[in-house]
Amino acid sequence: MITFREELKSRFAALGITVLVLLAALLVRLWTMQVLAGESFAAQAENNRVRELSVSAPRGSIYDRDGRPLVTNRAALAVSIDPADAEVRSLLVRHQSSSKDDDPTRKEIQEAFGEVATMLGMSTQEVWEKVSDTRVEALRPRVIAIDVPIDTVSQLAERQTEFPSVRVDEIPVREYPNGELAAHVLGYTGEISEEGLAQADPLRGYELGDIVGKTGVEAQYESVLQGDKGWRLIEVNASGAPQRVVKEQAAVPGRDIVLTLDLEVQQVAEQALADAIDEAHRQDYPKAAAGAAVVLDVKTGGVVAMASAPTFDPTQFLGGISQAEWDALTSEGSEYPLHNRAVMGAYPAASTFKAVSGLAGLEYGITYENKTYYCAGKWTEMGEQWPKWCWKRSGHGTISFRTGVEESCDTVFYEIGYEFYKRRQEELQAFSRSMGLGAKTGIDLPGEVSGRIPDAAWKEEFNRDYPEYQMWLPGDTVNMVIGQGDMLVTPLQMAAVYAAIGNDGVTMQPHVLASVMDSEGGTARAFEPVVIADPGIDPANLAVMHRALVDVTEEGTGAGAFRGFGATVAGKTGTAEVYGKDDYAWFCAYAPAEDPQYAVAIVIEQGGHGGSTAGPAARQILAAALDLPVERVHATDQSR
Repeated sequence: MITFREELKSRFAALGITVLVLLAALLVRLWTMQVLAGESFAAQAENNRVRELSVSAPRGSIYDRDGRPLVTNRAALAVSIDPADAEVRSLLVRHQSSSKDDDPTRKEIQEAFGEVATMLGMSTQEVWEKVSDTRVEALRPRVIAIDVPIDTVSQLAERQTEFPSVRVDEIPVREYPNGELAAHVLGYTGEISEEGLAQADPLRGYELGDIVGKTGVEAQYESVLQGDKGWRLIEVNASGAPQRVVKEQAAVPGRDIVLTLDLEVQQVAEQALADAIDEAHRQDYPKAAAGAAVVLDVKTGGVVAMASAPTFDPTQFLGGISQAEWDALTSEGSEYPLHNRAVMGAYPAASTFKAVSGLAGLEYGITYENKTYYCAGKWTEMGEQWPKWCWKRSGHGTISFRTGVEESCDTVFYEIGYEFYKRRQEELQAFSRSMGLGAKTGIDLPGEVSGRIPDAAWKEEFNRDYPEYQMWLPGDTVNMVIGQGDMLVTPLQMAAVYAAIGNDGVTMQPHVLASVMDSEGGTARAFEPVVIADPGIDPANLAVMHRALVDVTEEGTGAGAFRGFGATVAGKTGTAEVYGKDDYAWFCAYAPAEDPQYAVAIVIEQGGHGGSTAGPAARQILAAALDLPVERVHATDQSR
């Protein structure tokens, strides 16, 4: 029989073994933490003690081709709220907690930020939204206002003890020495979005709150202009409040870039657009309010000027744009000033396309320089039930191909288009594409559209739900040959086409970047001209079209705009019919005709006739490019 003492002895033995096992486990765990994972835990402890804060780099500047500043940086006074302040940190901790019952009340927020908000001309809620944005780096001061007036800054400084969380810093912001000039090309900057952050290269080290290029050159060359961030290691206490800077590395500023833009030509181009819209109003086209103009270097494709109207002020985006301002820029009645019509606007080319369709007719042997046609005003070759009219309803009578270009006779081109249709090989479409139409030019600006060169396959697909409209008809080709129907082009594409005609048929890729500068002010990288289309047009046919386009400005539909100009211009007027709207005015040209240097394309939406509205504007722009007297003239050409 087991005695009580013996039973107690066995129980103590079991307890002793259990204690030994537990001690052994603790020793093993301690050994693991100290020896195997010691470095890891030390690093975690260091991370709890030291925080890294990124330091933004100043963006690079942007210059025109002669080194004149287009976008620079300047120091601006910015008011921030420091999240390390005890009161602010308390509010943020409660806001970020899982319990919404403990979220700061409106009264508490008003007490904390109400007076500062009033001084800054903001609402308390606007300030709180910036302060409580949890997407931003924890210790990064929340910038709530930029370009704060000095008197407001002085008041804040005098009352620093009342607003311990408020700090005023000098920060670099974008400066636009020329105001709104070239806004669509240059673009604007703003805080990176969550979507942009997700799509960005992780190696760039972007964080929410960083300023990045949003549109234009600012966005296109973001990686060059942005520079490299610096960093600052800050020691914090147990509450997370910063104590001292442990170590830091300065940011490396972004590199400067030089554009192909000419500041003076750009100024004239924007003024010419405004003058053309005023002229349209004078000629009883009151709805004219928008347009675009492009000037290209014929030999290199460099964009000498690019204007779009209406425009916008990029300084509106400094420090964030208000909802009211954004609505004003994007509402239906605003004419969409953020829209760069030079590369994003797609329009019927109207009679400016006759330079392309005429060259196609010459290349495929459908016409020749002195081939004659008879224009009665009304054209019925497709049948009496489908008549087409020349813009000159009384007719041009007997007229040659060359004079048909000069006078923009629609009947001549109806005949050419009908012959193309009867051949049924879509040669007009093929030639148009060989000149670069129907595809993006590849310009180094965001948002470019490709336009459209319609054909039978496109029409069938476009009308897949309407079988009765799928067949390609004679009228489709006849409309296309005069730049109407379903074809669409951008002003940039048409400038490139006319530059190509002046460049022996070779289309150069349009571009706005001339070079990237290094830290010493030298050239780190220069743009090399690129050929994007060379259809191998017969020089004899180019010469025929060249002579015809010169006739346009000397005797034809563009003569009124270029009388007494001082240089020979090869150009073409155009007046596009757009359903439900007034006619769109076009003019495309290159000059000097004997040795082409610059090509221009201009369109005025609902501006009326090309010869009387767009032509005079093109004259102003070419005069600036060629260093001739810039004059505003009035013309009365009423052709299409």
